[in-house]
Amino acid sequence: MPSINSLLSSLLIAFTFFTTLTFSATLLPNNEGDTTIHSTSFFIVLYIYSQKSILLLLHFTVEALEEIAETLGKTDWNFSADPCGGEWGWATKNPVKGSENAVTCSCTNNTVCHVVSIVLKTQNLPGSLPPELVKLPYLQEIDFTRNYLDGSIPPEWGTMQLVNISLIGNRLTGSIPKELGNISTLANLTVEFNQLSGVLPQELGNLPSIERILLTSNNFTGELPQTFAGLTTLKDFRVGDNQFTGKIPNFIQNWTKLEKLVIQGSGFSGPIPSGIALLTKITDLRISDLNGTEATFPPLSDMRNLKTLILRSCNIVGPLPDYLGEMTKLKTLDLSFNKLTGEIPSSFVGLSNADYMYFTGNMLTGAVPDWMLKRGDNYDLSYNNFTSESSRGCQERSVGIVSCLRSFNCPKKFYSMHINCGGKEVIVDGNTTYEDDTDSGGPSKFYQSRTNWAFSSTGHFMDDDRPTDSFIGTNVSRLTMENSGLYTTARLSALSLTYYGFCLENGNYTVKLHFAEITFTDDKTYSSLGRRLFDVYVQDELVLKDFDIEDDAGGVSKEIIKYFTAVVTNNTLEIRFYWAGKGTTGIPVRGVYGPLISAISVDPDFIPPTKNGSSSKSVGIVVGHVAGVILLVFLVIGILWWRGCLRRKDTLEQELKGLDLQTGLFTLRQIKAATNNFDAANKIGEGGFGSVYKGVLSDGTIIAVKQLSSKSKQGNREFVNELGMISALQHPHLVKLYGCCIEGNQLLLIYEYMENNSLARALFGPEECQLQLDWPTRHRICVGIARGLAYLHEESRLKIVHRDIKATNVLLDKDLNPKISDFGLAKLDEEDNTHISTRIAGTFGYMAPEYAMRGYLTDKADVYSFGIVALEIVSGRSNTTYRPKEECTYLLDWALSLKEKGNLMDLVDPRLGSDFNKEEVMAMLNIALLCTNISSAVRPAMSSVVSMLEGITAVQDIVSDPSAPSDDLKLKEMKEHYRHIQEKSMDVSESKAQSMPDGPWTASSSITDLYPVTLDSEYWEKRD
Repeated sequence: MPSINSLLSSLLIAFTFFTTLTFSATLLPNNEGDTTIHSTSFFIVLYIYSQKSILLLLHFTVEALEEIAETLGKTDWNFSADPCGGEWGWATKNPVKGSENAVTCSCTNNTVCHVVSIVLKTQNLPGSLPPELVKLPYLQEIDFTRNYLDGSIPPEWGTMQLVNISLIGNRLTGSIPKELGNISTLANLTVEFNQLSGVLPQELGNLPSIERILLTSNNFTGELPQTFAGLTTLKDFRVGDNQFTGKIPNFIQNWTKLEKLVIQGSGFSGPIPSGIALLTKITDLRISDLNGTEATFPPLSDMRNLKTLILRSCNIVGPLPDYLGEMTKLKTLDLSFNKLTGEIPSSFVGLSNADYMYFTGNMLTGAVPDWMLKRGDNYDLSYNNFTSESSRGCQERSVGIVSCLRSFNCPKKFYSMHINCGGKEVIVDGNTTYEDDTDSGGPSKFYQSRTNWAFSSTGHFMDDDRPTDSFIGTNVSRLTMENSGLYTTARLSALSLTYYGFCLENGNYTVKLHFAEITFTDDKTYSSLGRRLFDVYVQDELVLKDFDIEDDAGGVSKEIIKYFTAVVTNNTLEIRFYWAGKGTTGIPVRGVYGPLISAISVDPDFIPPTKNGSSSKSVGIVVGHVAGVILLVFLVIGILWWRGCLRRKDTLEQELKGLDLQTGLFTLRQIKAATNNFDAANKIGEGGFGSVYKGVLSDGTIIAVKQLSSKSKQGNREFVNELGMISALQHPHLVKLYGCCIEGNQLLLIYEYMENNSLARALFGPEECQLQLDWPTRHRICVGIARGLAYLHEESRLKIVHRDIKATNVLLDKDLNPKISDFGLAKLDEEDNTHISTRIAGTFGYMAPEYAMRGYLTDKADVYSFGIVALEIVSGRSNTTYRPKEECTYLLDWALSLKEKGNLMDLVDPRLGSDFNKEEVMAMLNIALLCTNISSAVRPAMSSVVSMLEGITAVQDIVSDPSAPSDDLKLKEMKEHYRHIQEKSMDVSESKAQSMPDGPWTASSSITDLYPVTLDSEYWEKRD
């Protein structure tokens, strides 16, 4: 069938030919020889010309739609039919709500038609946003909700007269073009659930007709522009789940027509401005998870139309205001996780018709009103200080659940718990039973198991248009992992979910949290664009912030197990999952995507006592056996002492005694079984004080066993230091320490096994061992290292300087996620000290100049080392490979030389070809040079580095510290120092075989890298 455009072309040719003939006929000479225009023919000509204009208009419209379809990836528009004819291919009759698919026209006198609306919802369109829309000058509405479109918003749209722009749930990136501020007719700008970033353009404050601005779930930064104070026509404003900074501006008081305001997990700081009192028309107010100072309850007494009020985790202190009880239209009231005190006012009986009320996690006191207890199925009052009658048990929400469990009369002591969260009983590895957890849950639910665990769930799934909430999720894709029975279902929560272990023996436990994202897809549709983020607390300590299962596991339907050490001191263990207002709430469908947990296992880091058994042996036999055992023990002790083994262990035990170790203790038998008695086939590396072996524990956990040489006193010091440091650290980008073993003459550290070895081997190891790391992977690795260092320097309970950051100490797991290892040289950084005075230790070529030359150690030494590693990641070259025939001996020298010549991009690894993001590469190179600045004062903090790498903040300009000596002078001094060290190192290497050009140069350590990498100039010449 011919396309409508080909038919239109034919008709235009015919009309042109016929018009020429007809017009000639109107000019025939009369009897007197004069030329006369015949009126009939004249009107025919006018008609033909008007029809030709209509055909031309239709022709250009169809041509524009063809271009738009190609850009969008829309393949089912019917170009053999009139787009404005309402025929098949241009509009779906009676569409399902949310799946509208229509091109709509406005026609004048049923003749001249213009496209005024294009609505394409849930089409999974794979293309990008079309700038060609400007060729439809009468277009008023663009709605591409829930597709798979990428790219940026075209600035060309700023010339149109649009009323509605809706781009919900796509893959859009970049910033909002300032040109959109020119659309004087724009009433709705909705770009929720995308990946847009940057600061909001102040030009948006010029929109005179805007009623809705919806920006939820993007990566916007900065403060709200001051020009937004003039948006007095606003009725709906949502900015949750972003990375804004600053306080909630007081100018929101100008938005007096506002009916809905959502500021959840936005990055803004409190307190809530007092000017909010002027928004008297508001019916839906949601503010949560504010940073900043404490404040009393905001003045909301005039908001009589409120139906939903959420002020969760806003640092609100003081009593509950009486006037809330007069807001009789309220259906949802959430004031949880603040610091509210006092009793529940008697006026709150006016809220008895509310559907949901949450006062969880405050400091409320007094008695709970009877009307709340009677109607309280959806009221949550846990984690408060209410008084209660002794007859009321844990099922009553009037009691703080934790305190209730702690007073529980335990029938016996327990030493473990295994829960298949949301699922049926499952037996794993043939001998571990995960108990069923199939209770349906609820918005305010406490469930106690038959054994020694319970859970408490708070919150309901808002806005999901479902008649009932489901608190158990089921997988939507095929699961291929081992023990898939643990991941087929999972327990969900809309707000807060807490699991408790009670009647546990006090001591250290290893907590394994099993996750898999089973509710999203991986099929290049909008269903795959959902983002779930939540926080995890173990024993009230935040261990995972903004945890994204899919991102951490490397995809959907993939398991990820997180290990933590928990110290039980009062027989109770608490594991809490909390939704902090982040993640998508409209993708794949409307609703809250809060915490999800598949399974929990808790096992002791100590050997539980055996059960007492009866004995029928006579006292004489028992006494004889005991005497024999005592004699044998003394004999063994004497031999061990004579050989020096016990003396060494005593010394170690003394050194370990003062450490607050938060890790497990393994027996030598366990480690021998795991490594097949330290079989040489399992050796995966050689360290300066021993070997490294791969092993498999009895529960299937793959481990790396780091063995300390029994002859190394220096190794003892590093063993104690590393064990003490890393046992206190828990972070996704730090190698997990499972425990240690100090039996006999063995000193062993047991780590998680890293399948992809080290970053050094992946980048510039032997050719057969290198990995093809594309640019997105390299960028992700660099960000991960930066996050790990930011945690060490600024976020962990102990502020730590690693001292030996380099590519060989960055290990890669199976999904190429980076993890920092080797804490043998790490030092505590006391907050009130300007620097640490210490013996110089580290790796030649990675040490900061002020530390290498003067022993002046701060966290900026790690920042310098990170800058070197970043250069290695971009270039694919080792910094410390000695290349004497070249002008630049070190990678940093080369980078500085190229920077001076304006050719910094020449540093990029040729193996990447042209397949990389030039802006990201330039940003990383400039960040690396900033981090390696000669002056430590100029180097940024690692948290700032993370922000710059992620594009949240602009890359700082590279400047010199005016108070410091000249960079050239310091650089020359440093090179002379390094040259002297290198000559000394080369002399040593002649007497001691050293296969590692980047092995540590240290005055206090003999550690070398787990995975040696040998590089020489011949290697680089061949690769180049």
